[in-house]
Amino acid sequence: MARQFDVVIERDEEGVYVASVPQLPGCHTDSTSLDDLMVEIREAIELCLDAQGKKPCALDFVGIQRITVAT
Repeated sequence: MARQFDVVIERDEEGVYVASVPQLPGCHTDSTSLDDLMVEIREAIELCLDAQGKKPCALDFVGIQRITVAT
C-alpha cells in the first residue's frame, strides 16, 4: 500500500538542506544536495513507519506562511 507524506524542505545558513515530515514527529534528515535529500527522507520515512508501528497522524497540508517578528 502506497502512502503520501508532505515534506517540508528548508536550507540552513550553511547551505545544507533540511527535510522534515509533519505527519511523523521526529522524522527529519539533511543533505547538501536536493537529490540526496529526497533519497534520505524517503529512507527516514520508512524507518519512522517501522519504528512507530502505528498509523501516522492525519494532517491535511494547508500551506506555508512566513512571519516576521522584530527582535
